Amino acid sequence: MKTINLIAVLFFVISTTAYSQKTFTLTSKDLGGETTKTQEFNGFGCSGENQSPQLSWKNAPKGTKSFAITMYDPDAPTGSGFWHWVVFDIPSNVNELVTNAGITSLNLAPKKAIQSITDYGIKGFGGPCPPKGHGFHQYIITVYALKTDTLGLNENTNPAVVGFNLWNQTLAKASIIAYYKR
Repeated sequence: MKTINLIAVLFFVISTTAYSQKTFTLTSKDLGGETTKTQEFNGFGCSGENQSPQLSWKNAPKGTKSFAITMYDPDAPTGSGFWHWVVFDIPSNVNELVTNAGITSLNLAPKKAIQSITDYGIKGFGGPCPPKGHGFHQYIITVYALKTDTLGLNENTNPAVVGFNLWNQTLAKASIIAYYKR
């Protein structure tokens, strides 16, 4: 009986290991299921600290040549959502953005990474600032594994154009969704 149990356990371990896939994953030490005043924008009637969250990713697919990060609010009352952060041309050997990497004046982002304009009209991170009483908004933070070293865009490129280029170059993507209301 012990031999049969041992064989069953070994079979389970081997088959689980052999058939499990390591998926492209995005995590954050700063975010749980909700953002806080720490990430909230400072402006537009909001008085947060506007700190971009720490982000790390693993298990990028073979052939990844660079990464991009976006933060998007589909619940914004604009008819087209709201882009809070757009970062691209992150080198393929990078797998983390530290807390406040989205504040361009601090120079914490990877050297070759480009942070283009957001729907706030600024470069870098612009935190959540939903209208008061509008309920919870979802903030979708996505890392893209790209099949190109560079998108060939600059820091003045609007989010829609960056998004089109991301769509055309994406090998894989992973997201975190955090919620916020005022």
